[in-house]
Amino acid sequence: MLEKMGEFFDSRLDIYDEHQLTCIDSASEFLRFTAECLPTKPDTRILDLGCGTGLELEEYYKINPTASVVGIDLASGMLKRLSEKLAGKSIELIVGSYFDVPFGEECFDAAVSVESLHHFTYDEKLPLYLKLAAAVRTGGCFVLTDYFSLTDDEEREHRAEFLRLKTEQGITDDEFYHYDTPLTVAHECDCLKAAGFSSVEILNRWSATVTVRAVK
Repeated sequence: MLEKMGEFFDSRLDIYDEHQLTCIDSASEFLRFTAECLPTKPDTRILDLGCGTGLELEEYYKINPTASVVGIDLASGMLKRLSEKLAGKSIELIVGSYFDVPFGEECFDAAVSVESLHHFTYDEKLPLYLKLAAAVRTGGCFVLTDYFSLTDDEEREHRAEFLRLKTEQGITDDEFYHYDTPLTVAHECDCLKAAGFSSVEILNRWSATVTVRAVK
């Protein structure tokens, strides 16, 4: 049964952190690695897309305690939990869709997203990445850690099954529903390049989970 994105995550709030850290292969390692890929200079300004309860931000604040973060997520309960865990840190939290929230221009040193963007297609991501590229300062970067389809066929199968479930449940609105439809790494990198990032490179890999850095 498909559930709306924010409701899906808020209903699992009490088990979310434990699930992420114990049920996803190498989660602790790739969360720490992702944080280490972000700028370390004092007062760095970071945009976090789909920040959830802030597992990557917990790791980042260990490295850069003076950083300033804007975090966006659909799940209000997740953001409340994040604010409790990182009380006293410089964090602005926005309940909403990162597709709709304005980012501004040239106002972030870097952006990050962990295990969030695998729910969307190339065509859905491209305008988001165009907006993101405009928001990051020249020379800044977007660090994406997510899991990906291993083949083009797998990517198509995920999407086809999602559309089949929507039809089966009579879902006709354009709201976001939780179902994993990961792109391949190649298609993700192509999308970031199409959005105007000057270089895109794979930094690390843990089975199907990959960290990609796109530099403006």
